[in-house]
Amino acid sequence: MNGLATQSLSLHFSPLIPVEALFVFGFIIAVLIAAQIITSHRIPFLRALSFAAFLFILSGPSVHEEKREAVPGIVALIVDESASQSFGERTKRRNAALQYIENTLGPHESFDLRVSRAPLEGALAGQSNLFTALEEVFADVPESQRAGAIFISDGQIHDIPGIEAIQSEYGPVHLLITGEKNETDRRIVITNAPAFGIVGQDISVNFRIEDSGKLKQANAHVTLRLSDGTERRDIAPIGEEHTITLPVQHAGQNVFELSVEGLPGELTARNNKVAIDFQGVRDRLRVLLVSGKPHAGGRTWRDLLTADPSVDLVHFTILREPSKIDATPQNEMSLIAFPFRELFELKLYDFDLIIFDRYRISRILPDHYFQNIARYVEEGGAFLEASGPAYAGEDSIYYTALNKILPGTPNGEVFTQSFTPAVSALGKNHPVTRSLVWKTSGKNDQGSKGWGNWLRQIGLTQMQGDILMNGIEEKPLLIINRVGEGRVAQIASDHIWLWSRGYDGGGPHAELLRRTVHWLMKEPELDEEALDVQADGRTLIIRRAAFERSEDIVSVTKPDGQNEEITLTPSAEGVLEHLMRAEQTGIYRFETEDGKLRFVVVGDIDPPEFRNVLSSAKALTPLMDKTGGKDLWLESNARPRIRFLKSAPFAGHGWLGLKDNAAYRVTGALEKPALPPWLALGLLLALGIATWFYEGRKI
Repeated sequence: MNGLATQSLSLHFSPLIPVEALFVFGFIIAVLIAAQIITSHRIPFLRALSFAAFLFILSGPSVHEEKREAVPGIVALIVDESASQSFGERTKRRNAALQYIENTLGPHESFDLRVSRAPLEGALAGQSNLFTALEEVFADVPESQRAGAIFISDGQIHDIPGIEAIQSEYGPVHLLITGEKNETDRRIVITNAPAFGIVGQDISVNFRIEDSGKLKQANAHVTLRLSDGTERRDIAPIGEEHTITLPVQHAGQNVFELSVEGLPGELTARNNKVAIDFQGVRDRLRVLLVSGKPHAGGRTWRDLLTADPSVDLVHFTILREPSKIDATPQNEMSLIAFPFRELFELKLYDFDLIIFDRYRISRILPDHYFQNIARYVEEGGAFLEASGPAYAGEDSIYYTALNKILPGTPNGEVFTQSFTPAVSALGKNHPVTRSLVWKTSGKNDQGSKGWGNWLRQIGLTQMQGDILMNGIEEKPLLIINRVGEGRVAQIASDHIWLWSRGYDGGGPHAELLRRTVHWLMKEPELDEEALDVQADGRTLIIRRAAFERSEDIVSVTKPDGQNEEITLTPSAEGVLEHLMRAEQTGIYRFETEDGKLRFVVVGDIDPPEFRNVLSSAKALTPLMDKTGGKDLWLESNARPRIRFLKSAPFAGHGWLGLKDNAAYRVTGALEKPALPPWLALGLLLALGIATWFYEGRKI
């Protein structure tokens, strides 16, 4: 738009003498004139006019001429594109109002329409920060050029400044409401939830169901969906706090979905469910380590387990078997009897992990206690067996009730030769043995390259489970297996301690044993069946171990209820992976074909955007009242009239007003004396002669 050029004249003063002297001189003249009036009883008109002209000339009058160019008034149109605008007919009404205002103000030369789509952070902002967008629109606009602001929104704006905090002038502020007057909605609110819980225990979570609008009920059905896919149902009163208990199933992140049945015809079901997210921590990990006899590798197990302050280790080493005959009197022995009944009957289920290190059958542990151990594993316990030479002989614990859970059968062979442990083809894709790293010769080597040798291996025949590592002639070295609800691992050698001593360069003994123990303890990050989903801003990273899989299909349920299938494909890291862009805030549900379930929360767990979704002008009313603006419902005023006014009121029935500030910019300026010197001197001389002639004639 090209502004209309105009001119403006104004009178300026630049005194020829100091201003103080000019005032003193004026005061003296005023006193003299007043004295003459008192003494002569008449007004000395010409004398007063001469003195006034003299003071006027001393004040330095000049004429200031400006060339001005009209500039348009700036109108800010803030279009709400938050997630709540997708409800009902809001999007349709918003787009229609936007097009109408653009068509109305676009051709108008006196106004410049600036459109900003907010929130500026996008749909994942979780709240409608529309005033942030307004401030950006007006950032380079002088207040004298601001003609007003129009919001197209449902009225739920979360960054409205307080009236007392507003320092700048927006012009009249108007709101075009996209929603409807009689809306109904239900939401569920978490009122109290702990940030963490102890694994194996329950935590309590408080929640409340809130109904808004004309339709309300007394009670509602709620559903709790656990991470394993199971559901629990309950009935909760509306508007009152209700408590549920949740199991802490594993260490790390635990996410549950709590949902409530919807109201008939409610505005949205997006806020009918919430995520309960907390960290699972282990109080103390109780480990029972039983060594068949003292050997050099016993220290490796102790060092590994006692290095973790969260581990309570109970270690028994069998130093003297009942069948051993020596001449030592019983009263001189400092050994204690093996407390088999306390360990394997009374307190068996107090332990999280049982390790048998080079254990062999003896008369110390009766047979029925092995049945207790097998039952303990089937019911969710963890068992690790490190085989020594006895496992290949007649004293092997395989010939007890433990054969139901042990994955490897002894074939009677004991190999005493040097060999390098290697990760099997299957183990390269398993989280326990994938990318094991060991530092040798100043560099990091992966796989078995650079690992030191072991000197003994027990011959095993795999009966069940998965072989993750091989030894001599690719014979099984590390086998893991799931038994009922529990897990078992078996190491077919007692020489892993050589790595801990640095023999032949050493190897990743600590990392291998740590991962094995954590897998036995069902840590999610080491579970080959687990589905892992992480949110990195807008990007969702879905991963799963490529264990016996070349790809995997995952079903995704988005916060708005839409379903989508994605395919996990191999990545450079050796896992199945897919990157997905999140376009909505809320709970995403991921489920594999074999029933593995995972929830992830994008944005805030309880975003302000869905706390109150009913359309309302209440929050913006104080600012509209202050600026002379108004709210109109697009439901009944789809095409409000727009007027241009110089002063309030700026709104009326079915119309909105914008302020016509008549703003301009100065393109040029010229300043010159109001009276040329010769004219000023002539004027003073003429007034002096006229005064002398007039007053002299009166004498």
